Amino acid sequence: MIIACVTSIYAQETTTEQPAEPKPKYWHCNGILSLNASATTMWNWAAGGNNNATALASANVTLLYKKDAIAWESNLDTEIGVTYLDTEFKPWRKSNDKFNFNTKFGWEFHNQLFLTASAGFKSQYARGYSYGDDSMTPVSAWLSPSYTDISVGLDYKPNEIFSLYFSPVAGKISTCTQDSLPNAGSLKGTKNALRPIYGIDEDKTFRAELGLSAKFGINFYRVKNLKIISTVGIFTPYTWNAQKDDEGNVLMKDGKKVLEPRHFGNFDVDWDFSISYQFLKVLNVSLNTSLKYYPGILIADKNDIMKERVQFKSILGLGIGYSF
Repeated sequence: MIIACVTSIYAQETTTEQPAEPKPKYWHCNGILSLNASATTMWNWAAGGNNNATALASANVTLLYKKDAIAWESNLDTEIGVTYLDTEFKPWRKSNDKFNFNTKFGWEFHNQLFLTASAGFKSQYARGYSYGDDSMTPVSAWLSPSYTDISVGLDYKPNEIFSLYFSPVAGKISTCTQDSLPNAGSLKGTKNALRPIYGIDEDKTFRAELGLSAKFGINFYRVKNLKIISTVGIFTPYTWNAQKDDEGNVLMKDGKKVLEPRHFGNFDVDWDFSISYQFLKVLNVSLNTSLKYYPGILIADKNDIMKERVQFKSILGLGIGYSF
């Protein structure tokens, strides 16, 4: 997808012959490609710390086709990063890892309103670990977890910048293909159960849900060298299942059934935001943030207490970049 975009842009820039009447342009491609790196070295530093180096490669590319009443839009948001720490235990560590792909195909049946089919996939490339002073605990891998969304609904596009999508018929498949991952380092040979962490039963590899979803998107590129890309998505399943104890009895509180975390009205929230500015033709400064909240997804705190929590990540980078 990235190669097709770059090839198209290069062909347009190198064309010398101008037609008398410009042909309609059906394909539009824009996005951000960047490579950021940083290094910190210390010598006789009283405040302490570790020498470190970090490298991050990322891409956020949108490809749009619009002809007559047909519109097809695809977006790839991906990044991979690695960090080197001056420590004896596992100096090379993964710092960032994301693979998000979304595509939607629509038919404009009314002014700025599209009947749309949408699909999306989210996962990561490599294994992820939670690190201690001399230990590491596996917490993720390819397809563990992953999230696949398929839906049909209405897409409102007042212009090329904004879009609002609503689907009353949305399917979501959460997977965790590995029930555990072999650990490494000083804990080599031990295992850590993964599926319950991501709200999937230990004897299953996936959880399928039918529900309601909505997504709001911004793709701003009207100001030269400035790109703003943001999406906010929510999903809630059509379920009202009650929690049960080990003996199969329904749990009650104040005379009411205690519902499982994943029930109608409890929303999965995904908010991705990216802004970049390119200057001096090759240098790029960017800020990328991700906020997530999934009911039923358990995250440990410093005291190893597992609980549903808001997840947030931000990356501020300065490096080589290309915006188009």
